[in-house]
Amino acid sequence: NRGLGSACGDVCHLADDVLPPPGRVLVGEAMALKVYERYLAREIYAATALVLAAFLALFAFFDLLQEFGDLGKGSYQLPHAIAYVTLTLPGRVYELFPVAVLIGSLYAMTLLARHSEITVLRASGLSTSALLLTLGRLGAVFVVLTFVVGEFVAPPAERAAQQLRLKATSSVVGQEFRSGLWIKDEFSFVNVRDVLPDTTLRSVRIYEFDRQYRLRSISEARAGLYLPPDRWRLTDVVQTSFEGERASVSRLPAAEWRSALNPDILSVLMVVPERMSTLNLYLYIRHLADNQQKTQRYEIALWKKLIYPLAALVMMALALPFAYMHDRMGAVSVKVFAGVMLGVTFHMLNGLFSSLGVINSWMPLYAAITPSALFLL
Repeated sequence: NRGLGSACGDVCHLADDVLPPPGRVLVGEAMALKVYERYLAREIYAATALVLAAFLALFAFFDLLQEFGDLGKGSYQLPHAIAYVTLTLPGRVYELFPVAVLIGSLYAMTLLARHSEITVLRASGLSTSALLLTLGRLGAVFVVLTFVVGEFVAPPAERAAQQLRLKATSSVVGQEFRSGLWIKDEFSFVNVRDVLPDTTLRSVRIYEFDRQYRLRSISEARAGLYLPPDRWRLTDVVQTSFEGERASVSRLPAAEWRSALNPDILSVLMVVPERMSTLNLYLYIRHLADNQQKTQRYEIALWKKLIYPLAALVMMALALPFAYMHDRMGAVSVKVFAGVMLGVTFHMLNGLFSSLGVINSWMPLYAAITPSALFLL
């Protein structure tokens, strides 16, 4: 401590814990790890929470402004818009967590370097590899939080948000019944058992009525595929027509059905692949494989779900070099700005490589892991 002199100031007390006197070396070594790890954890967790809260407030504000255009539709009012934006926040948390970890860790490490606390730790015998391992242990908390939010919180919250919005805007789409999805389309009522993530319909029933609301026909189809701009191709169709007291049944391998129903209406009731749970993604991939359909987009999303939480560790490792920049005059804002740019670049590359993987038929694992691997290098 005397060797460090007055430059250390009050932070020299930290060196006492990291490098204890010879008389209590064994106890000190056991306690030193806990002391400086707790200190780093407190600084990094607090900074990350602050950055994440700021990002969420910013995104929530712009999301709320976007909802103002729909106020007044049906019973959709300001409280509904606020509730809708609030329910979409878990999805935002999942997307922004790695970026918040990067900026929060970078800010905390920069402040520690500015106050010479990193110098004290290094002078006390803390190596770069030991500090990196410490950051890894602290980052494990972020990994678990990211996985839990993305797997168990964001998907149901996203569905609840969309259902709240549909109900408040008096939409004709409902999904509260055991029989599936019901839609009113002019003089027809449509029942869809399943809507797949690619907006393909399964087990479709169409009840067509005349203007006096007398049942004219019942059409049942195994599947429905959308044909822009306003048609659906139904396969394996069985149509029962009613004329007075008579009924006739016809079977068609395929038929076209004109309807105002479109994938945009259906998509609001579903979670995009990146926000689906791992289990749902896995089950849908198996369904596509059993039907000999392409699975690459969903396999990439599945691997991203498994790898994305680990991006928090990469972001913390990326913040470590900033701790060794001995700029006692500050320049914290410049380093934080650099962290923001790195975080935005990572977010953009993450989406870019997913699209490139689908276009170029890359291996799903490589497409999902490449952005994190590049930043780790």
